[in-house]
Amino acid sequence: MNVFYEEAGAFKIGAILADNTTSLQIEAAHGKRTKIKAGSILLRFEKPPLAEFMNHVQQLVNDLDPDFLWECCARDAEFDSSALAADYFGHSPSAIETAAILTLLHSAPMYFYKKGRGRYKAALPEALKAALASQEKKLRLAELQARYVEQLNAFTLPEEFKPHLPDLLYSPDKNTVEWKALDATCTTTKLSVLKLLEKCGAIPSSHDYHVNQFLQEYFPGGTDFGELDSENDLYDPLDLPVADITAFSIDDATTTEIDDAFSVTPLKLGSFRVGIHIAAPALGITAQSSIDQTAVERLSTVYLPGNKITMLPEAIINHYTLGEERLCPALSLYLDVTDDFTVIKTESRIERINIAANLRHDTLEKDFNESTIRENKLDYPYAKELLLLWNFAHKLEALRGKTNDINNEKIDYSFEIINDRVTIHERRRGSPIDKVVSELMIYVNTEWGKQLADADIVGIYRSQGGGKVRMGTSPSPHQGLGVSQYAWSSSPMRRYIDLLNQRQLIAMLRNETPPYTKESDGILIPMRNFETVYSVYSEFQRAMERYWCLRWLLQEDVHTVNAQVIKENLVRLDRIPLVIRVPSLPEILPGTNVELEISQIDLLERNLSARFLHKLEA
Repeated sequence: MNVFYEEAGAFKIGAILADNTTSLQIEAAHGKRTKIKAGSILLRFEKPPLAEFMNHVQQLVNDLDPDFLWECCARDAEFDSSALAADYFGHSPSAIETAAILTLLHSAPMYFYKKGRGRYKAALPEALKAALASQEKKLRLAELQARYVEQLNAFTLPEEFKPHLPDLLYSPDKNTVEWKALDATCTTTKLSVLKLLEKCGAIPSSHDYHVNQFLQEYFPGGTDFGELDSENDLYDPLDLPVADITAFSIDDATTTEIDDAFSVTPLKLGSFRVGIHIAAPALGITAQSSIDQTAVERLSTVYLPGNKITMLPEAIINHYTLGEERLCPALSLYLDVTDDFTVIKTESRIERINIAANLRHDTLEKDFNESTIRENKLDYPYAKELLLLWNFAHKLEALRGKTNDINNEKIDYSFEIINDRVTIHERRRGSPIDKVVSELMIYVNTEWGKQLADADIVGIYRSQGGGKVRMGTSPSPHQGLGVSQYAWSSSPMRRYIDLLNQRQLIAMLRNETPPYTKESDGILIPMRNFETVYSVYSEFQRAMERYWCLRWLLQEDVHTVNAQVIKENLVRLDRIPLVIRVPSLPEILPGTNVELEISQIDLLERNLSARFLHKLEA
């Protein structure tokens, strides 16, 4: 005697070796012996032979139509599979016929719901229709995925992928058929999704890929300001006094947010007055205004080589930037300085100033440098003022205890990109231009921070102790700068922290109630968020500078470079701000100069391969 039974959701057959009423010992056709419960048995049979039974069953199942069976069975009640077999075949069913009906019922769960051993219930028409539609959709998706995989394996981008490329590149939904096709193709080609899409022509610009990746995450709504890019919402008092000075600014050639300018006015007995003039958008951008709300979301201008994403709309920048040949609203700090460069008096004012010139680094550097200062060449605009500020800056640097600061010898780099061609410029951090601007900015941020503290008005300060830089609402020393307190106030068009501090300073100078207290969300929330956002923006800038360094290596067809060992296998390349790892570098002391061979520059991964060649003589 043989049995047809159910085990672990599957139908099986076997010959009875022993029947113990509640359980049976059976032997399968291939010889395996098993103990099963009597309740698992669906039918017993003697013919056909065990080895042929399932083949006969499957042949009959192939001829059965689940749609017809569903039409034949009861709709509103459970039914027994044997009864359905009898109705279908019109006679008492054989073991093969009974097993065939059971097999089909079991394999068509959309049509028939299992209710017990050998018992089922027909699906409702609405449920069956939905299930069949779902199955049809799965089949179509499977066919579509197969077609996608075939095209991707041939490194052809399916046309249907194009509208979905931003999502596939930056924020993929792994349940989509497009992603599943990519994933399957990556398995066979051994490529990453990024490399596969690149080979399929989906990434025509590696530069745009990196920029769009950043925008997708941090500017999902885009970078445009829309209707805010106008001067309509500004409150800008026109009754400010006009200062009796002529000022000039010093900036990179591409700077449009000109936040600071300087003036020098002779006084008696060789003394003079230095004016540090800061653009004053806080005069017109009121707290909680629509422009302010956008600025507090961005918190800072984002910089990258050849481009930037401004914190404020272009119309607002144009209104407040310290552009040449204009009368501009400004917050000014005046310093009365003796002939030995000692500050004897300071005064802050809200006023309009005449900007006579916007000096640019690229042209000024040729005239105002250590060589021309040493040779006393003063045949260029504002030469006397710049020389005086240069000597004053030395005094300020000495007062901070930073005369021999090693940071003065560090090299800063600027990137100029014209028609997709990059030029990388070097400028020593302690150069005359850099020293004049940085010392005056340190002074104004230090002095205004002190004034806020003395007036018991809250401001946002940057402090440094133990190597860690922090932001807080209480004045604390900044050891790196050598000052007692430091409140960012000099870039209100580029940093939201400066804009907040400027509002507090304006209230102080007007003897008004400051807009913020130490408990104000308007000052605490931006301060808390700024460090995170500023870090993200800075990391993006460094990543894009790395990208353009790699582009420069390709552009200049560089195959060997000199570099300096930083530590272990980490080196810094000469002439460009690029730090890389060189796995083949032997144990060499930090500071040693080496020559490397460059190969396999990957602009998508922003990486390259470098091989150690030899040490360079000191």
